[in-house]
Amino acid sequence: VQLQASGGGLVQAGGSLRLSCAASGRAFNTYNMGWFRQAPGKERVYVAALSYDGALTDYEDSVKDRFTISRDNAKNTMYLQMNDLKPDDTAVYYCAAGRTYSASYEFGYDYWGQGTQVTVSS
Repeated sequence: VQLQASGGGLVQAGGSLRLSCAASGRAFNTYNMGWFRQAPGKERVYVAALSYDGALTDYEDSVKDRFTISRDNAKNTMYLQMNDLKPDDTAVYYCAAGRTYSASYEFGYDYWGQGTQVTVSS
């Protein structure tokens, strides 16, 4: 499966963005999905995860109650709704797909998108 992340941009603190991750290929509805992010000069870190059927979700503590991960299997697309954005959310956001539900375990994901830049100004 190939993944294409989009929806990033420049937003003021307190604003919102919705990221999308479009998947090509078949069987998107069998893949567990995740979002990770990498801030300048830092390692890539976990943001959120979603099981193949949407039944399980998980969030990194700093985004809990602000971000919502979801998917539309009919559209082969996953989303990350980001509200109340903070300057610390500035990063390149990557989507990932894997056969097993890996949550924050980065090496459990088999496929990665190219990333989309999110910049939050103070």
